[in-house]
Amino acid sequence: LGTSLLQSACPAHSPRDRTTPTRCPYGLYAEQLSGAAFTAPRHTNLRTWLYRVQPSVKHQPYEALESVHHGNHFEGTPVTPQQLRWNPFDIPTGTGVDFVKGIHTVCGAGDPCTRYGAAIHVYMCNTNMSNKAFYNSDGDLLIVPQQGTLHITTEMGRMEVAPDEMCVIQQGIRFKVDVSGASRGYILEVWGNHFVLPNLGPIGANGLANPRDFLTPVSWYEDNETPYEVVAKFQGKLFAVKQDHSPFDVVAWHGNYAPYKYNFKNFMVINATSFDHADPSIFTVLTCPVRSKGQRSVILLYSLQDGRFRTKHSDPRTTTGTV
Repeated sequence: LGTSLLQSACPAHSPRDRTTPTRCPYGLYAEQLSGAAFTAPRHTNLRTWLYRVQPSVKHQPYEALESVHHGNHFEGTPVTPQQLRWNPFDIPTGTGVDFVKGIHTVCGAGDPCTRYGAAIHVYMCNTNMSNKAFYNSDGDLLIVPQQGTLHITTEMGRMEVAPDEMCVIQQGIRFKVDVSGASRGYILEVWGNHFVLPNLGPIGANGLANPRDFLTPVSWYEDNETPYEVVAKFQGKLFAVKQDHSPFDVVAWHGNYAPYKYNFKNFMVINATSFDHADPSIFTVLTCPVRSKGQRSVILLYSLQDGRFRTKHSDPRTTTGTV
C-alpha cells in the first residue's frame, strides 16, 4: 500500500550503496518491476527492485493457450438489466484442476486493452500448481477464499490465505497457488489503477481497515533448474512459456510494490446506532480509483451481519453491484 520495504533471504544480498551495481552481490541479476509509469507523481509511483538468480527473460517463446471459461472481452456479449444470481459453483472432483484452470469469469465491464474497467471471477480447484506459475499483465488480482486455504508463493515470498482473509497480487507479479484440498473463492480484477485504502474524511485518523494490519511476505527463494511453465494473461488472452529454472528465485528485494494479505476480522466496523443505515461505503476495505475525481471503479466492502437487519441496497438503474 505504498510503504517502501526491504527484504532479504540472506544477509548482504541486497546492495546498500546503490540499486544497480555493475556486479550485484553473489552474482545476482537486478531487475525493476514497475507498477506505474516512471514519471508518475511520487505518491503514486510504485516499483520494486528484485535481485534474482536468473534473469526473468530467460525462457522460450510464448505460445497461445485456449481458455474456455476465462475471458475479459465483454464487447458484443449479451447484456441484460435484470438482476441475476448464481448457485454455488461446483468444485471439481475428478481429474486435478489447478488454480489457473479453475478460473471462471462471471461478469465484468470495460476492457484491459484500454486499461479501464474490472472483471469478477470465481475459482474452483483441487490440486497444486506444482511447477507452474501465473502472472497477470492486465491488472491487479484481489483474491478472497470461500473454502479452503491457499498457499501462495510469489516472487517476493509466500503467503497463506484462509477464508475470512483476502490478498492482493499486483499486475506483473508471478505466483503459484497450492491447496490442501477442494478450494473455491472469488477474484476481483481491476485494470488501469491499483487498490488503495479509502480516505476516512470525518471518521478521522483511525478506523475501517488500518494500514498496520496488511501483511507483506517475507523474502523466500529457491535456486534450482526445475523446468517451469509460466502462464501469462495479456490483453485478456492466456499465453504459456517454458523455462529451465524456477521463477521464484528472488533472493532480495526493496521497493513499494509487493503483494499483501488482510484478515477481515481486523476490520473496525463503523455504523449508525440510532436509526437508518449509512451508505455501504462505510464498510470499504479497499477501493480502486478511476480517472474522474471522487469516483471508484470498484469498492471492496466488508459487512459482518448476524441476521438482525437487512443490508442496504442501491437502485440498480444507475449503479451496478455484485454481492
